[in-house]
Amino acid sequence: MIQRTHAAAEIAVAVRVILIKMNTRITTIALLLFVIGFVGCLTAQQTTNDSAVISVQDAHERLMKDTTIVLLDVRTLEERTDERIGNTPWIPVQELEQRVHELDSLKDRTIIVYCRSGHRSDIATTLLRKKGFKALSMQGGLNQWKSEHFETTNGPLR
Repeated sequence: MIQRTHAAAEIAVAVRVILIKMNTRITTIALLLFVIGFVGCLTAQQTTNDSAVISVQDAHERLMKDTTIVLLDVRTLEERTDERIGNTPWIPVQELEQRVHELDSLKDRTIIVYCRSGHRSDIATTLLRKKGFKALSMQGGLNQWKSEHFETTNGPLR
């Protein structure tokens, strides 16, 4: 009886060791797959963002050289009245999906989208690109534009 108990204990220990090794391998494989997937998502997102953004400096330079480029303001009316980049088209990002048809005549032109800091312009740019527009989000938005000392307009809208 003691031999059976001893043998059973040895078997139990062997089974635990195997399970621990299997669990470690499974955990390692799961962790590896997670890391690969996470890095893949970051890379895909970075590629998407890189192809749909433009720096303030590049935007300013392109706007000075190419009069066919359109600058679209997606901020609120209050923000626009306070300060803006020229008298450019304006559609608040909250209304863009319902009003995107207003931009149909601009589908063959590059649209540089801006907001205060760049977040809303990213959202608007994604929507416009899905609708077939050649849109770029201006990184840093109006805040970055002003920090570069580029011209802005304020006061009543014309």
